[in-house]
Amino acid sequence: MIRNIRTVFLLAALGSLLACGGKPPEDHKARPAAPALASLVVHAEKATREQVWDGVVEAVHQVTLTAQTNARVLALPYEVNDVVPKGAVLVRFTDIEQKSARNAARAQIASAQAAYKEALSSYNRFAAIAPQGYVSKAQLDLQRARRDAAKAALQSARASLSQVGQQLDYTVIRAPYAGIITRRYVHVGQAVQSGPPSPQPLIGLESLNDLRVNVQVPQSAAEAIRHFHAAAVLVDAGRTHRVVASSVSVFPYADPDTHTFNVRLQLPADSAGLYPGMTVKVAFAIGEASRLLVPKSALVRRGEIVGVYVIGSQGVTLRQVRTGYDYGDRVEVLAGLDDGERIATDPTAAMNYLNVQHAGGASTHE
Repeated sequence: MIRNIRTVFLLAALGSLLACGGKPPEDHKARPAAPALASLVVHAEKATREQVWDGVVEAVHQVTLTAQTNARVLALPYEVNDVVPKGAVLVRFTDIEQKSARNAARAQIASAQAAYKEALSSYNRFAAIAPQGYVSKAQLDLQRARRDAAKAALQSARASLSQVGQQLDYTVIRAPYAGIITRRYVHVGQAVQSGPPSPQPLIGLESLNDLRVNVQVPQSAAEAIRHFHAAAVLVDAGRTHRVVASSVSVFPYADPDTHTFNVRLQLPADSAGLYPGMTVKVAFAIGEASRLLVPKSALVRRGEIVGVYVIGSQGVTLRQVRTGYDYGDRVEVLAGLDDGERIATDPTAAMNYLNVQHAGGASTHE
């Protein structure tokens, strides 16, 4: 009797479930549908295989200005590390002796001009009456010699004035090009000499416009570098940007002690972030490889951790990746992402979507 009653109740419950469509009633909120996230499928690209060595940046134009006249330092308008324009006065000397010599040279020119004028007039008078036989040929030759000697003396006086004027110009040292002062060898009031054994060094100047990089590479890599003839300087170890070298020159001889080859890179004029004396990473093309690149804007940074939002069959997930060097507005992914996977190009939208998902899941749990 009891077994029959239980069977009736089970049949009634089954009928009620079938009447409701075979599904138990739902009392939780439906989760929102996934929005259409902006995304792209990443694929490995053919690229140049690179090898990185350390290099040193140096200025193409660098000079140590020296004294060209004997004088005493009167003024040093600029300090070390000051950036100066072309033609700026870097050193000014006393010029009393040079000005006195210039005045003496001018007086000598005036005397020589007077002597030449008198000798020329005398010669012209003798030459005018020589055809009539009033003067002998010897007398005419003597007047001609006096005229020529006076003319030579005038030319010599003018040359002396030019030389003295040059010495006066040497009392002001100007920058031959725009650059930065790297050293200052003299002080105000110091006497300098231009003669032997060597001229007195005054100012060290380097240009910031034309730069190059010197790199020592092993002899095993020299031939590949010659073949591909391409390199780039990785500013801030490649995290900021790359400066592509305008030319690459491999020296035709190796250092006999280290057996390395010196490679010189000429940098373009707009090499921002590079200064003489810096050590930098230089990537040389030595072969071919494949590279997985993603937009920088797709990366998510949380302190030292870098990740991307991956869109797959399980939804949207934040995955940690290991990145390499930058290539323009893209960055190389070394690990954490496979060829053919889809990533969100708008990390903010992907994060908002995950937040909505989590909020919906929390409400259901409650």
